[in-house]
Amino acid sequence: MDAASLLLGLLLGALLATAVTLGVVALLARRRPDDPGLEPVHESLDHLHRLLAGMERARATAHGELREQMGTVGQASSQLKQETAALVTALRTPHVRGRWGEVQLRRVVEVAGLLEHCDFVEQPAGTNDEGAGVRPDLVVTLADGRQVVVDAKVPFTGYIEATQATDQAVRAQRVVQHARQLRTHVDQLSARRYPTAFRPAAPFTVLFVPSDGFLTTALEAEPGLLEYGFSRDVVLATPSTLLALLRTVAYSWRQERLARDADQVLEVGRRLHARLATLSGHLTRLGSALGTTMTRFNETVGSYERSVLTAARRFDDLGIAEHPVPTPEPLETVVRSLRPAGPELPGDDDGGALPDAPFDIPRDGTRG
Repeated sequence: MDAASLLLGLLLGALLATAVTLGVVALLARRRPDDPGLEPVHESLDHLHRLLAGMERARATAHGELREQMGTVGQASSQLKQETAALVTALRTPHVRGRWGEVQLRRVVEVAGLLEHCDFVEQPAGTNDEGAGVRPDLVVTLADGRQVVVDAKVPFTGYIEATQATDQAVRAQRVVQHARQLRTHVDQLSARRYPTAFRPAAPFTVLFVPSDGFLTTALEAEPGLLEYGFSRDVVLATPSTLLALLRTVAYSWRQERLARDADQVLEVGRRLHARLATLSGHLTRLGSALGTTMTRFNETVGSYERSVLTAARRFDDLGIAEHPVPTPEPLETVVRSLRPAGPELPGDDDGGALPDAPFDIPRDGTRG
């Protein structure tokens, strides 16, 4: 586009310069060659000649570049046409067409965020209720354990002929043919009875069409095609609608995993609480035993002071003993009891610690 504009500008400039030159030549023809007043005109003509020569060279260069660009565009267009024709020819082959549909289905599943061998299985083998072996393209497992069967179909021949038709009547015929092909796929999928081969399964089969244009074009000729599929337990889905369905399935799986993790946390919490209760019981009994032991020790110290130590100190008075008999001190430390910290939430000033209230231990060794 830029080269064409430049070439047009150069042509207009050349025409303008030619007109000016012709006007100047006509003026010179009416005057004498040795007229001193013509000298500036001669200089201007020389300058204009050089300018025109430069413009001509630029025009030739621009024309060459434009021709080269047009050649490149022509080659690219020819190559694209050949590749498009090769692609159309390849897609006319049922095997290639089916493989392309499977690849598109796999991409939609990956975009939806499902995990292979966990949320879905590709091409599993099964046997329906009529004893026939079936192998769909995809089986998606729902969070409740049920399964949804998905099979990809590519009705291509009628569609591509409809898009290539230049006559409206021919295009309308090809669109009707395309709709019939898709309707035939619905009948074939319904006859395979996939849900009976993968139980528990949803009572329908998803027919995946790998392009929204395929379904839209078919609905032009047969608006009731979706309702016909529902009546045959077949749901027609394009990449956009199937993506929404699979993302819903992926979300339900994430919620299921979160709920399962929450149940596990609850179970661990219950076990921890039971073990804490057991440990608290042990500590309570140990504290009671320590309190009783301290009471008995103090009673023994009192009896020792009254009955034994008094007689032993007479040896000290008589100067017989080499070392005085030491006097044992009673234990005054109290045992800390285990009591709930109250309804305060964690993070209080005391850090949720247990109170420092001691056991109430009477002198007879029993707890109050």
